[in-house]
Amino acid sequence: MKTQFYRPVSGGPTSSYTGKPSPSWHDLLVVLISRSPIARWAPMPLRLIVGFGFMQHGFAKLARGPEAFPAILQALDVPAPHLMGWLTILVEIVGGLAVLLGAMVPLASIPMAAVLLVAAITVHLPYGFSSIKLQAVTAAGAQFGPPGFETDLLYLACLAALALGGSGPLAIDGFLAKRREVTRPLSHAEPSAGGHGAG
Repeated sequence: MKTQFYRPVSGGPTSSYTGKPSPSWHDLLVVLISRSPIARWAPMPLRLIVGFGFMQHGFAKLARGPEAFPAILQALDVPAPHLMGWLTILVEIVGGLAVLLGAMVPLASIPMAAVLLVAAITVHLPYGFSSIKLQAVTAAGAQFGPPGFETDLLYLACLAALALGGSGPLAIDGFLAKRREVTRPLSHAEPSAGGHGAG
């Protein structure tokens, strides 16, 4: 009886029993997380921060008075500042609530992304990428410079992930999808039952 030896496979350590490359700790970690029941909850932090963040900005604009934000838009030479101001507030509050509840997220993401792009181009673009610019620390506290477009891109990335990957559990979209799956077999079964009865 001959003893068979396995040659190591180039590119990584091998197992002495199979001769196949041994998985690295990184591969094991990825497999463990992707197969874990926790992985399905990944969209939840995105929904919470995006939904709450948009609603917070919308209510903050209302708290400053109905004319404050349109005045800012007028100073930026935005056309129809009053109309655009109220539309922005509406998108931030209603869109934020939709994302928070996981309701029609792909549809709600369109006007929300438009608001982010307008803000990034008209307000934040001249100040560069970073949204946190620590200038100095004085007796009054930390002093920051004008924010860049970093936060706008983070919100856009979160919206894209939710629109393309789904809203995750505890979402109205998922509840409606399950309801459609339950009612679809019933709607297909009714005509066949009626056909058998007519024969």
